[in-house]
Amino acid sequence: MTELILKYKKSIVITFIVLAMVSVVVQFGVKTNYDMVDYLSDDAPSIKSTDVMDKEFNDDVPNTRVMIKDVSIQEALAYKQKLEAIAGVSGVMWLDDVMDVTTPIEMENKDTVETYYKDGNALFSFEIESGKEVETTDAVYDLIGKDNAMSGEALNTANSQQSTTSETMNAALILVPVVILILLLSTTSWLEPVFFLITIGVSVLINMGTNIFLGEVSFVTQAVAPILQLAVSLDYAIFLLHSFTDYRETEETPAEAMKLAMKRSFPAIAASASTTVFGFTALMFMDFGLGADLGLNLLKGIILSFISVMVFLPALTLMLYKWIDRTKHRAFLPSKYNFGKYIVKLRIPVLLIVAILIVPAFLAQGNTDFLYGTGGNPDDTRAGQDEQAIEDVFDKYTPMVLLVPKGDLAREELLVQDLDDLDEVKSTISYVNTVGSGIPSAYLDESITKSFFSEHYSRITLNTTTDSEGDEAFALVEKVKQIAADYYSDDYHALGESVTMYDMKDIVEKDNTLVNALTVISIALVLLITFRSISFPVVLLLTIETSVWINLAVPYLTDSPLVYIGYLIISTVQLAATVDYGILFTENYTQLRKDMSALDAVKKTIDEKTFSIGVSASILSSVGFILSATSSDPIVSSIGLLLGRGALLAFIAVLLLLPALLIVLDRLLAKTTWKSNFYKRNEE
Repeated sequence: MTELILKYKKSIVITFIVLAMVSVVVQFGVKTNYDMVDYLSDDAPSIKSTDVMDKEFNDDVPNTRVMIKDVSIQEALAYKQKLEAIAGVSGVMWLDDVMDVTTPIEMENKDTVETYYKDGNALFSFEIESGKEVETTDAVYDLIGKDNAMSGEALNTANSQQSTTSETMNAALILVPVVILILLLSTTSWLEPVFFLITIGVSVLINMGTNIFLGEVSFVTQAVAPILQLAVSLDYAIFLLHSFTDYRETEETPAEAMKLAMKRSFPAIAASASTTVFGFTALMFMDFGLGADLGLNLLKGIILSFISVMVFLPALTLMLYKWIDRTKHRAFLPSKYNFGKYIVKLRIPVLLIVAILIVPAFLAQGNTDFLYGTGGNPDDTRAGQDEQAIEDVFDKYTPMVLLVPKGDLAREELLVQDLDDLDEVKSTISYVNTVGSGIPSAYLDESITKSFFSEHYSRITLNTTTDSEGDEAFALVEKVKQIAADYYSDDYHALGESVTMYDMKDIVEKDNTLVNALTVISIALVLLITFRSISFPVVLLLTIETSVWINLAVPYLTDSPLVYIGYLIISTVQLAATVDYGILFTENYTQLRKDMSALDAVKKTIDEKTFSIGVSASILSSVGFILSATSSDPIVSSIGLLLGRGALLAFIAVLLLLPALLIVLDRLLAKTTWKSNFYKRNEE
């Protein structure tokens, strides 16, 4: 294989570049999906209910609200007509749909009136058609101007569509110079960083191009996967090219140096890539499709990066190695340090601190307040300010819909009365309390009844005052379902944003247990094979998991709600991406341990490997913090913050905790490792 790569190096370079160029073009044909609901499994109760409603009724649950300030009833009705005329808007609901506005509204139910009209402010709710969010919300903004307000799921989707691409570009524009700076400081050639970035950049572009076969990717994948692939797999290129540079000093020809570099690098790169591949594969087993979508893209990306490093980079390097030679510069930073002797003295305090922190950190990370949706809009955006303005006048509002069997108006009336008695339900809209249970629907025009009745179902809309998610919202969902079940057993359907979030919570919490278990088991197997040891995998996993738990405990300790998808993904990604630090450290240690004591082997490993591990950690951490700083999307931002902090914590754990464990558990490690051949004389 090596001979073929070296023989056909020009053809290989041309092939990869052509594939990258084709991928740049075809990626524009990949659709980006911004609707998290689409990633719920088809058997989720809210999805089944939505399917039933789509078949039975022409309009869906309202996903947008607009507040018009300082208007009379007649002016509000005129605004309603203008909203209905906007392409993509359907089912505009206002006060005139639930009562006769030609009569004095003071005579009507106050709660019902104030759901739609309060203190001269009119609140309209309607649906914006999926796929038309951007152009429709723009048209609505043009109509209502800057003085009025709009909020809702459709607006959130539109904002995500408009921001994801630009913010990804902004992140890349900041990230690339930062990575180049880090690489320049850590190499001895002005051109080496370019080789690294070209190699991984080509694999990133090809990965994005292969998404054409999937048809679409989630907005989270679009924003996170390319940058994460770059950060995680850059190490592979660095390791190979550094090996090549070392062998250039001993071998007569660059070709021979590259052969030996590829042979030497392959096991380490393969082991590193394997842990990451298995970690990302675990995400593909999520029932919630957002995680599976990201997992598949990262899996493809790591495999393509591995191929690019082992095939494209050797060919490119042998074609242009003279340019590396011509652009040599002195080392800006020393590659070896002399503080291992100081760090090993801290082993007992470090172990005591970790022993004190590990259990509280584990418990805290599982008790953080989680958000299961997008996490809302930042306060410094118009969407966030509009949402607050609407809540200040009309309180929180989350519509919930019940579909119950059609025909028994007396039973339906009792159900509506029980629902109205709930504190969190501000008002209900149904046939029995809008038209009246005593009036047979057969005597009324279809234009009046179509919003209440379909062929098989009666529709009841609840205007609730809870958030779309959270303990209060989920408790209300359970209450409404229980009341409906008391009247109709299982023969009813509930839907709405809070119901969807309730299902999402149920699904992703189950995913958490499965994904974490698969990640730990698969990585443990890779480590077992790599080190031929039972104990080394446990030590490495404990080291990295400690950093993961501390990282995920921070939101609990700071009382900051955490987007659950970010939590779930990062608990896998951080482990998969940073266990490489431990592998690199431990591989060097086991080799040195054959010739010296555990204490001396740890000291020497710290001195020799801190620099290379620090380079990897600084790149991954920079990626995370830059993603967090440049993204307005709460999911992407939370993933970035957790990744940035997690990479730093993993680096600290490998530098402080791992050496302590290796020294303290040395005898156990020797006995539980096949053919360890550790140095026998005990000098500690």
